[in-house]
Amino acid sequence: MSLNHAFCCKVLPCMLALSVSGAYSATYSDHGRVDMQGSIIDTPCAIATADLSQSIDMGDTTIGEIYLNGRGRPKPFSLNLVNCVLSSGDSARSHFRTTFDGPSAKGLFSVSGAKGVGLQITDSVGNVAVPGEPLPAGILTSGSQRLDYNLRLVSDLSHLKAGDYHAILRFKVDYL
Repeated sequence: MSLNHAFCCKVLPCMLALSVSGAYSATYSDHGRVDMQGSIIDTPCAIATADLSQSIDMGDTTIGEIYLNGRGRPKPFSLNLVNCVLSSGDSARSHFRTTFDGPSAKGLFSVSGAKGVGLQITDSVGNVAVPGEPLPAGILTSGSQRLDYNLRLVSDLSHLKAGDYHAILRFKVDYL
């Protein structure tokens, strides 16, 4: 495709949504009975409700920018931990790990629409999020804490095709 025929990719918002999971097991018997069990987990922090579902407008990115740089401009976003209560000497809960998950290919979060690109998330120190794998642990502080990330469009090294795109990603925060 000639760069003259497709100048930019119009962008639709990307949605980050909290994925809540619990531990459960199911046992099936010959009598059609299902037994389930679960647990409520005590966490030292809450996630600010405004952060549970965010839309991030990525703006327009040109095919030329992706072709020449291999990536678009970073778009910052944050997750805010609130009401963090740490017991003194509670070393078992003084760290956190964030995991981002969603459809993925070639180490990037997949997008629907435009082709030849995916989404990449990095934390505030430059660690790249691998879909479904936790980022390195961070230190948890009492009170409120802002976790800063960047989202960017990145070439997946296949043929580029301009178009609108969107993705839905989930995140979870584990306390260690």
